[in-house]
Amino acid sequence: QVQLVESGGGLVQAGGSLRLSCAASGRTFSRYHMGWFRQGPGNERLFVAGISLSGSSTHYADSVKGRLTISRDNDKGTATTYLQMNGLKPEDTAIYYCGASSFYPLTRNAVNYWGKGTLVTVSS
Repeated sequence: QVQLVESGGGLVQAGGSLRLSCAASGRTFSRYHMGWFRQGPGNERLFVAGISLSGSSTHYADSVKGRLTISRDNDKGTATTYLQMNGLKPEDTAIYYCGASSFYPLTRNAVNYWGKGTLVTVSS
């Protein structure tokens, strides 16, 4: 069992930066690939970025390549996944969800555990 709690969302101007965090509890964090997904107003939840068990492999949605960076810390004391967001655009406005999956690359339908999300709003 893995519990996920996101933080770091907020209001930012276009071109600005935010760093999202996803804190995981449970001893099996290092057994899961981790990812970030987002859901904009009236839209379905979409994949943003994923990272493998060890952190050695990452993959991104085309719309965020070069602007967003996913990373993870598997240390027992932290067990956190991050999403560094630079060059933010109004179309990045969404609720961002952290997910843990047994499969890599990550897809929405293969996520085992979800967090409750954190809201990111980018003003123009």
